Formats: sequence, C-alpha cells, structure tokens
Amino acid sequence: MDTYNFDIQEELKKLPGRPGVYIMHDEKDNIIYIGKAISLKNRVRQYFQSSRNKGVKIEQMVTHIRRFEYIVTDSELEALVLECNLIKEHRPKYNTMLMDDKAYPFIKVTVNEPFPRVMLARKMQKDKSRYFGPYTSAQAVRDTIDLTHKLYHIRNCSRNLPRDTGKERPCLSYYIKQCDAPCQGYVSQEEYGKSVQEVLRFLNGNFDDVIKDLESKMHKASEELEFEKAIEYRELMDSVKKVAQKQKITDSSGEDRDVLAVASKEEDAVVQVFFIRGGRLIGRDHFYLRITKDEPAVEILDSFIKQYYAGTPFIPGELMLPEEPDDVHVLEEWLSAKRGQKVSIRVPKKGTKEKLVELAADNASLVLSKDKERLKREEGRTIGAVKEIEKLLEVEDISRMEAFDISNTNGFESVGSMVVYERGRPKRNDYRKFKIKGIQGADDYGSMREVLTRRFTHGLREREENKNLGSFTAFPDLILMDGGKGQVNVALQVLEELHLNIPVCGMVKDDYHRTRGLYYHNEEIPIDKSSEAFRLITRIQDEAHRFAIEYHRQLRGKGQVHSILDDIDGIGPARRKALMRHYMNLDAIRAATVEELAAVPSMNGKAAEAVHQFFHEQKKDAVPEKHRKGERNGTRREITKNC
Repeated sequence: MDTYNFDIQEELKKLPGRPGVYIMHDEKDNIIYIGKAISLKNRVRQYFQSSRNKGVKIEQMVTHIRRFEYIVTDSELEALVLECNLIKEHRPKYNTMLMDDKAYPFIKVTVNEPFPRVMLARKMQKDKSRYFGPYTSAQAVRDTIDLTHKLYHIRNCSRNLPRDTGKERPCLSYYIKQCDAPCQGYVSQEEYGKSVQEVLRFLNGNFDDVIKDLESKMHKASEELEFEKAIEYRELMDSVKKVAQKQKITDSSGEDRDVLAVASKEEDAVVQVFFIRGGRLIGRDHFYLRITKDEPAVEILDSFIKQYYAGTPFIPGELMLPEEPDDVHVLEEWLSAKRGQKVSIRVPKKGTKEKLVELAADNASLVLSKDKERLKREEGRTIGAVKEIEKLLEVEDISRMEAFDISNTNGFESVGSMVVYERGRPKRNDYRKFKIKGIQGADDYGSMREVLTRRFTHGLREREENKNLGSFTAFPDLILMDGGKGQVNVALQVLEELHLNIPVCGMVKDDYHRTRGLYYHNEEIPIDKSSEAFRLITRIQDEAHRFAIEYHRQLRGKGQVHSILDDIDGIGPARRKALMRHYMNLDAIRAATVEELAAVPSMNGKAAEAVHQFFHEQKKDAVPEKHRKGERNGTRREITKNC
C-alpha cells in the first residue's frame, strides 16, 4: 500500500463498528503500535480527535502515524489473542514491551508409562504426565529430582519398559542403590507403582511423613550398629529438610496463584511476580519493561499480563493485582481458555492477601532503585549505541539494522546469513539463513549478490501481495555488510536494480580480523574503540559470522555422513552398520566371499552379490575418487567415523 496516498480522514470513515486489532504504521511503514478494540470505528477515531486527553505517549505516537490497517475478529477475546501474538512478533515502538523472556522449569512425572520416571521439563505439555511447578531455580529442581531417586529408587533411564526388560545389563544407578532395576525385572510394576505414589505425595509437599520415616530408620540402624546406614538416612533427612525450607507457607487455601505488582520511574518499570503453588511461595521473579513517561501502573500490568501469559506454559487459577484492569473480564476469559479452567483476577482489599500484594510492590520498587544504573548502562549499550552510529553516518531514525555474511570451505556448501538488530538488540525471530544455489565455488561477491537479491525480492513480493505481517516485509533502515568496498558495492548494485533506497555500510576488519571501522559513501570512517557504537558493530559482525558458520557446519556435517557402502544398491543404513560391525574395515569386506557376506546379520544373498560385485567386478574408476583417497589414508578410521 502506498503510504503517501493514504488519506487518514477518509479511511477513518470506512472503519467497521466491529471488534478487531488495529496496526499503526509510521512514515517508513514500520509498525509502531498494535491495539485491540471492541469497536474499531470508535477506538481508532479517538487517536485523531484533538479534544481528547490522550496522554504523552499517545500524543507523541499520533504525530508519527502515516497509515493504519486493521483485522476484524468475531469477538473481543479473539482480538486480544491476536493482539498478543502480533505484539510479540513485531515488538512495536509505542507498545509497552516486556524485556525479559524467561522459561521456568517443571518437575515431570511420566505417570502414563508402566514404569514412570521423574525428570526436569522446560514446557508443560498435554501428554498425560503429572507436572509440578514452575520453579524459579533449575538447580533446585535437579536437587529435588536427585533426592527422589535416593529416597524412592525411581529409574532415570530412557529404556522402553517392559518391552526392553532384560535386554541390557543394569546401569550405574542400580549399583549405587538409587534404582531397583525394573529393566531387569527385579521389581514388579505393582511395587514400583507404590514408590511412584510416594514420589507424588512428596512432590505435593508431604515432607513431614518422609522426615519421620527417615528419622525412624536412622534410629533403628543406629541401634543395630549399622552406622553407615544411619549416616545415609541422616543425610537424606537433611536433604528433605532443605527442600522443605525453600517453600514458605503464604496461605492455607492450597491454591495456585500469582501475585503481581509494578513500580515505575520515567521510562523504566519493573513488574514483580510471586509464584504461589499449592499455597506455598515457591519463588519470585522480576521483569523489566520499557514504558513512556507517566504511564499508569494499571496499563503497565495490563500489557505485562498479555505478553507474559501468552508465552508461559503454566497459568494459575488466580492473579492478584493492586488495581483492576479496564478489560478484566476479557482477560479472565482469555486466561481461562488458555488454562482450560477458570482463572480469576482479584484485587484484595484486606488481610494477608493485601499484604502480599504490598510486599510485591515493595520488592518491585527495591529492584527498580537498585538496578537503575544497570538499566541506564543497558540503554547505552543498545539505543545509545544506535544514536552514536546515526551521528557517525549522518543517518536519522535508525531502528532496524540487517547484517549479512557468507561462509564456505573452499567453495563447498556456501551459505549466507542475515541477522537483525532492532533498537540495538538482536531480533532472533527475524534471523534468516540462505543456502547458495546459483553460485559455484568460492565466489563471495556472487554469493552475497544472490543472498541480497533473494532477501529483498521476497520482501517486495510480500508487499505486493499485501502481506504486511510477512517475515521479509520489514525493510532495514541500515544494511551492514561484513566487508569493505567490494561487498558494499554489491549491495548497492542489488538495491539499485530493485529500485530500493537503503543506506549500506561496510564493517571493515584489520589484518588481525578485528573490527577497524565503517566503510560508507566511498570512505572509511574510524570508530572510537571505547565507544558503545564500536562495541555494538563488533557484536553485530560477530553474530552474523557466528550464524553463517553455524549453518555451514550443519550442512557440512550432513555432507560428511557418507560411506563408500552408501553407493552400493541395496545397502542402506542398517546393512552398512552391520557390515561395519562385522568386518571393521573395507579391506576385510573386499576380501570376503559372497557366502560370508550373506551370513552377516541383516544381509541376504542379493545384497551380498551387490557388495561383492561392487568391489571385484567393476572398474576401479567406478569407486568415487574421494573414497579411494580415504582408503589410502586410513580406511578403518574413515568408515568408523562416517558410518
């Protein structure tokens, strides 16, 4: 859509009075704000009515709006879900943004298996397993899992039981008395199930019975002069007490709830979350957000809830807040749908719950004041560094930067990488990798031309098809090339052919492969090595190189998993491995008779004939040169590695 032909007043008249999501674009067609509305017609019009008190953030945003678009939904709930997804994908400048993206571990008990296991899980899935958590410390989860193995002798292997019973000898856990070896049939499924039930009771917080039982066993062992056993029980009892002490009782209802509060100052905010599971405070965490001046606390919490609970795998039955959001009923409906059960948002007015919300608010204030300097340093590393680059290049309003690099080994498996930084931070969802298709050999310029042509042709096609939210639609404000004059000129030629006007800058390295300066407008611009701009350019250059190398190694690794046996008709992975195990090297396979080859497990007469014929009846040239070279240089090592 042509931004400059967009008549805002005319388009406002066309807005429907239906629920949906609206998307605001600036003069560069960047998405700067995403919101939802019960009535698009009423909500979007409010932004352009001068009589309304919109607040500093909205007034500033409106001055940059050049066009808007919208997506109609059937309900406000659908609009909220879509809004959350789009904000997470595009991270618009004027939306309150959550700066942290953390995942909390769970303890998973695979009760759907005949012989269940206890393990750490990063996500809660619908797989009929029992999940406990989430916990704020992965180490605490590992310690608890280790304790269940010591107490209840639950297996930690991945064997398929009872199918694989007796196929392999017991693992080390059996010999150190942390597993009863169900893999050998040493414990029945019924007895093992009793231990699993004890584990579930333990993970539910039934520590007192466990401590009493261990204490009884310790005294008994001591009376029977089995002091080593007594010490073992005592150590187990101490471990249980440590786990129990980490969980502080906060209320007696036994419910799962999150307590949220916010503290803000100027453009920084911190949301503090207390995690209460089964009535116990299992941990807390804080999250940083970028806001605008004087943004109300209730709006900050509203934005946080949408972003955080859109991505977290566990949603408790209740959220406790200091204030009620405007769209509280829609939030409750959305959270309930994600959880599969009723979720309530409460504002406690008295008693312990109110004190808990106040405590969360106090903690948020402490974190904000303590980390104020760190937040300033972080802004200097990102937004401040971008402003320095703008000043160096005399380019205004740089938000999105894309950097490109090429990687190959003597022209083999050439690949290209594209990394994206927005406001000085990596936007990894927009990273792209390219396998070079039209260039043979080590031609970095030709490879870069192909990568850039594919990237921007794809973006132009998405724009023509009006896919405004496509992955390549957003164009950069600055292109960074890993190299100097040559690479910059390649980029400029591609942009000229596609009728695009985007600044291109080269990241020049010295003889020691360290960042030296920037190549822009046919001259090299030195950078102060102590500046944040220099550090950001170095990070971007290293990231583009790392991403390209990683993809190249991946493709190169796939290409190396090949053996001369793969070139024989009828020999697949199973027969290849069987031959390798039986003969260990190609010379032994070549010397074997058809009858001997046919006797190898997985082989048959036809396959044996094919192998024998390949080595004895074809010309030497029928064996690929790379394999003949491998035979001369040590066949046994190559075939072991490749097979």
